[in-house]
Amino acid sequence: MSNQIITELEKRHTVKHYDASKRISQADLETIYEAIRLSPSSINSQPWKFIVIESDEAKQRFHDTFANKFQFNQKHAKAASHTILFAQKKQYTRDDYSKVIDADIQAGRTKAENKEQAFGAFAFVEMNTDDKGINAPWTRAQTYIALGSTMTTLARMGIDSTPMEGVDHELISELFPELEGYQCDVALAMGYNDPESDYNAALPKSRLALADVMTVL
Repeated sequence: MSNQIITELEKRHTVKHYDASKRISQADLETIYEAIRLSPSSINSQPWKFIVIESDEAKQRFHDTFANKFQFNQKHAKAASHTILFAQKKQYTRDDYSKVIDADIQAGRTKAENKEQAFGAFAFVEMNTDDKGINAPWTRAQTYIALGSTMTTLARMGIDSTPMEGVDHELISELFPELEGYQCDVALAMGYNDPESDYNAALPKSRLALADVMTVL
């Protein structure tokens, strides 16, 4: 198939070793951050927080979160150019959605006098909230949409990445107090691979056949 998007996605792979000497440019970072901000979510809820690990101090903190488990991912903490913690709000509330509606009003999508009516969409949040007010499984699903969108953006920009579900959310919450009220279950390392040690880059792409995963009716 001859299409630039397909070419870029075929080249994308999960990096196993990064070249620690290479850094993502500030201009590219700004594009990545804006792409994350533009990620879609159910009812435009945006129930997330993104922590960018850039400084040596932050990289050390992230490195230390692998003290108890998932040590196979620890090498990326300092070698990758940047890592983003994708965190979801554990209790997404009406007040949180009110901020979204206020932004809609400011952008001209919703008229101020229709604010209360706009809360009708919040019923979908309530459908996914338990009797203790927890809706983390639903907010986590939204955050994974942002993760997928970001990985596609990076592939299109020629920037390598490693999605890591192998992270210790308890230690991350302890060492990154900036995440108060949010939980990080997945992180995304970004940068440029070391072609000599990144064995995954040389392996052929492997996916199930289209006919095995898609039915056109």
